[in-house]
Amino acid sequence: MKILVTGNAGFIGFHVARRLIERGDSVVGFDVVNDYYDPALKEARLAELDELSRRQGADYRFIRADLADRDAVDAAFREGGFDRVIHLAAQAGVRYSLENPQSYVQSNLVGFTNILEACRHHEVGHLVYASTSSVYGANRKMPFSEHDGADHPLQLYAATKRANELMAHSYSHLFGLPTTGLRFFTVYGPWGRPDMALFKFTRNILAGEPIEVFNHGNHTRDFTYVDDIVEGVIRAADQPAKPNDAWDAENPDPATSGAPWRIFNIGNSTPVKLGEYIEALEEALGKKAIRKLLPLQPGDVPDTYSDTSELAKATGYKPRTPVREGVRRFVDWYRGYYALGSA
Repeated sequence: MKILVTGNAGFIGFHVARRLIERGDSVVGFDVVNDYYDPALKEARLAELDELSRRQGADYRFIRADLADRDAVDAAFREGGFDRVIHLAAQAGVRYSLENPQSYVQSNLVGFTNILEACRHHEVGHLVYASTSSVYGANRKMPFSEHDGADHPLQLYAATKRANELMAHSYSHLFGLPTTGLRFFTVYGPWGRPDMALFKFTRNILAGEPIEVFNHGNHTRDFTYVDDIVEGVIRAADQPAKPNDAWDAENPDPATSGAPWRIFNIGNSTPVKLGEYIEALEEALGKKAIRKLLPLQPGDVPDTYSDTSELAKATGYKPRTPVREGVRRFVDWYRGYYALGSA
């Protein structure tokens, strides 16, 4: 198939594009490569994809452009003839949304509108897009299920991703565009984002500097290894959404629709306390952290826990990588990438 992967210079997008190239798909990447975090890391990911495609003789090309630029998006689709679109580009980060909300409007709302319009007019067979566990917001019923409502986000980032889900539904309903939204749960692993906790903790522990441990390390996260996320993304993309013929408008199921639209959680279904996550990192690094204990930050939720039964039912797959194994793999990559050697 010919597949467009937006955000392929980003963490998850890079891993998805790499897997698609490895299995022989024709892949077009699209990314603005902004400076939200170190662009050198993004350029290194792109170089990896270039090298892989050369080795395999793969049909891969990269478009450096902004999804908020409608003309650039339209041009990519006119030339593309895409069977699938995997939309992973977004302005990420919970805390940054408190500082620069306009960036989230441009990337997550304007950019997504341009993707929806392009998919509609170019008759794309399936649009898969990244959402987030953050949409569950003020929900306290555990585990988080797609069948429960998600209408009380606690920060703008989550609100824009919930908006994406609703925007997609309108296009699925009006134009029959099959869409699948994927709610990711705390993704980590090699080539990760420097603004995320694992990257920051690793850097500071190795430098002998304190790490900031919010909520005194007592909140839990459903940490999900990136390879598990990728497997879920690709399996979902391979099976276009279909209408749920049993959907009842008088008693609506928030996870499905009478339109070809659906939502899946992708998480490890094994919540881990932040303190335990840090212990796994200390073990992998062979060095203890200096912990600076702080209160819960504004916009953060105390706990996340995914119910992935719908993903398993639809695709036959459930994430399974244990946190200690995933953290060890990240540390191995980190030492290699930064040429630090072993402990």
